[in-house]
Amino acid sequence: MSTTTEEEARAALRERLGAGARYDDPAAPARELGWARRGTAYFARKLNELSDDQLDEPSLLPGWSRRALVAHVGYNARALTRLTEWAASGVETPMYASPEQRNAEIERGSTLPARALRNLFAHSEVHLNVEWRDLRAQAWDAEVVTAQGRTVPARETAWMRAREVWVHAVDLDNGGSYLDLPPEMLDELVADVLRSWARRGEEVDLVLAPTDRSATHAVGADGPTVSGTTADLVRWLTGRGERRLTSSTGTVPAVPRWL
Repeated sequence: MSTTTEEEARAALRERLGAGARYDDPAAPARELGWARRGTAYFARKLNELSDDQLDEPSLLPGWSRRALVAHVGYNARALTRLTEWAASGVETPMYASPEQRNAEIERGSTLPARALRNLFAHSEVHLNVEWRDLRAQAWDAEVVTAQGRTVPARETAWMRAREVWVHAVDLDNGGSYLDLPPEMLDELVADVLRSWARRGEEVDLVLAPTDRSATHAVGADGPTVSGTTADLVRWLTGRGERRLTSSTGTVPAVPRWL
């Protein structure tokens, strides 16, 4: 199965930014930025494979068309750009004015002509990359607040974008697969889901046993062991359905939402 390499992602970024390309500060989160840029190139490829008419078709997210999904990914880049600008300037700039504003933005974006919708994705990701390139060492650790109200260092924006573009590239329902994700990122997504449950105080009893890894993950005091590849476990844990998993009880249990 084809994947977008780090060098391909960098070449695409250089072409978009042109001769004035910036370079990341040495204090920048190199691993997460790499994931985000590779994921952006991957999303762009899956999007470009779709015709304009196919954008009207459903995505894998219930109730979401591909149009709405592309608009969401584009406006997410703009929202993360606002957090990056906050970190750089010290001037509070929330991701969104309110949940209602965010939802209305996506709804309006989904009605854009196909060319404008594609440009929204392309231009917003370039803007975010420029802000990341310009962010200096101390600013990467400046505190900002996510749309969920969590206070995090600005470096968290790289991980937030990475998971956004990779997971939603699969949600486009255009042949994308969790098997295409970098293996270390799959491991981090498992950890991200478990952290999300812990923050919300979810009561989960479960043992995750990836068949392609040596380590297991125990959640709670006791519970069934669910086995499968890391890619299939991540698909299930992020709420995209259960596939090719087995459970020690014979039934794969329902799990809480991810985000």
